[in-house]
Amino acid sequence: MGAPSGGASSAGAPSTCAPSAGAPSGGASSAGAAPRLPPQGGAGRRAEKGSARGGGGGLRARPAVTELRLSAFAGHRSAVHALGPVTLFTGPSGSGKSTTLRAYEALARLSAGDTLDEVFPDAADCVPERARPDAQGRRGFRIGCTVDGPEGPVHLDLAVQAEPRLRIVGERLTGRGRTLLATALRDPGRPTVQAEWHTAGTTPVTRAPFPDDLLGTALLPLRVAGKTPGQLEVLAAAEQVVVGLRSAFACDPRPERMRAPVPPGEGRLRRDCGNLAEVLHRTHTDCPRRHHRLAAVAAAGCVGPVTGLGVRQLPEGTVRAVLERGGRPATPLARLGDGELRYLALALTLLTGPGVLEMDRIAEVPEAMQSLTLLADGLDRGLDERQVGELLGLAADIAADGHIRVAGTVGERAAAQARRTPGVTVVDLSG
Repeated sequence: MGAPSGGASSAGAPSTCAPSAGAPSGGASSAGAAPRLPPQGGAGRRAEKGSARGGGGGLRARPAVTELRLSAFAGHRSAVHALGPVTLFTGPSGSGKSTTLRAYEALARLSAGDTLDEVFPDAADCVPERARPDAQGRRGFRIGCTVDGPEGPVHLDLAVQAEPRLRIVGERLTGRGRTLLATALRDPGRPTVQAEWHTAGTTPVTRAPFPDDLLGTALLPLRVAGKTPGQLEVLAAAEQVVVGLRSAFACDPRPERMRAPVPPGEGRLRRDCGNLAEVLHRTHTDCPRRHHRLAAVAAAGCVGPVTGLGVRQLPEGTVRAVLERGGRPATPLARLGDGELRYLALALTLLTGPGVLEMDRIAEVPEAMQSLTLLADGLDRGLDERQVGELLGLAADIAADGHIRVAGTVGERAAAQARRTPGVTVVDLSG
């Protein structure tokens, strides 16, 4: 299949495709009028050579996002960022740190089946500011990523039309030098795109309409039979991308929501960590080893002696978390400073897994094949130098075994500490 055609119907997170005229071409010179897929090459080929193998020399067992591409997204143009086990973005205010993580989370949500309008409620803000509409008034943006795993590097590129109507106008999934899935907007009057995916059977390519508000890659397991080697290749690549992207948890601890007692429940940590006491109640019982390690981490980042983390059941049926002080009275978490609470919540997130986090779990994939990615915008917000150092060391230590990865944003002071921490990569967006 050729390049996605038509103004805003050219293109650029999990899916599969078509050979013929090669990858969709073109790098939209106006950042948004007709978002088109960038040519496959450059950064993609560099990723193909450099990231297919993990640190141990063998293919990665767990799919992981190893590159994020912001071809035309908000203030970013032609940006390509390699992602390691722990990657922190830094730069002055307005340099695009938060929007970088937003693009990652958007791809993760799309791969989990969220619709385009759920993921981009303010899509117009994602269009590059200087983008000029084409003759039909169309503007958009382009993002993509590379997911490394057993299938080698698999590249996903997505082009979204934001105006006049929000829709996906092109998607491309490529791996091992082959276009596995490609979609393009053929008829602007219909809410669909034309999808083509690699078959390699009696019919080399299969074509079908896909909805224009859902990620095609995530739909492939429902549409591809898996009867030919080509179909199996497409399915394996799509599933690798979906698993790698969906295994993400965006954590934004809000201390003002963490101080009040909460009712006991399922014990899955929310994004704002407002139910921290509930989760500690669960880990105290179900995960004593991790709970003990969290207590040790708390001692390193909280004021005064800390001998443990406890949970008190209150008469009204709620639970309250406390810092145990040995022979001294316990300190309710409500009395801790904002920095201490954020520190505890982030440490808890690093020390637990998907089963303790309120996130979209992939039940059909063994946990040994998944690697959780923690997304933390403002990782150092409210923390002092000692707490930042402890968190960085903890993140690098835990990420070393491949189960957990971290992508976050920090200020310059924390970035200086991160540059001195082995296992942590700092990306400076100031340039």
